[in-house]
Amino acid sequence: MAAINRPLIIKCLGCVDYQHTEYAMKQFTKNRTMDVADEVWLLEHNPVYTTGIREAPEPRPGAARIPVVKTGRGGKMTYHGPGQLIAYFLLNIRKRQLGPRSLVNQLEGLMIDFLAGYRVTASRKEGSPGVFVDGRKIASLGLHATATYCYHGISINIDMDLQPFDHIEVCGIPNLEMIQLSDLVDGATIEDALIKLEKYIFKWFAGQ
Repeated sequence: MAAINRPLIIKCLGCVDYQHTEYAMKQFTKNRTMDVADEVWLLEHNPVYTTGIREAPEPRPGAARIPVVKTGRGGKMTYHGPGQLIAYFLLNIRKRQLGPRSLVNQLEGLMIDFLAGYRVTASRKEGSPGVFVDGRKIASLGLHATATYCYHGISINIDMDLQPFDHIEVCGIPNLEMIQLSDLVDGATIEDALIKLEKYIFKWFAGQ
């Protein structure tokens, strides 16, 4: 568990609507005070394309009728859908003495450690937040941060339909190939991944 003066609450929300969840994150952050405990929300999303604060091309012709939602996070366009494990970090980064760059680095490290638990070797790529396996992207990262608080977080492809990624320029990188854990580990499931990621998150916060 995290230190007693910096408690952490983890909530498992199931498969939920993206816009409803982003609104809930904004309201939580808007209304919280300095003594409110940090939270991490573990979940999946119904199919949705999301864009960050920078402009991104629309999905290419032939894409399924998946909604496109503009968000306040960093990064460009990506896809979320069932079978992708998402962790939203609603943190008081001032109290935890985490700058945005340090937080990005630590969250990438968390994903690398999580994948190593499956004996999958992942790595960072300069200039592209997230982690990669042999040049293919397996996990993405995007945050909204102020001087005090942050929200949004990470997404890890576990066992999902990757086809919707083919119709966008993922994270602004041309011809980026996506991969998922079930391509690398037989029997990998979202249920098992959620249990494991929750443990890695608590371990990570214990070291804060």
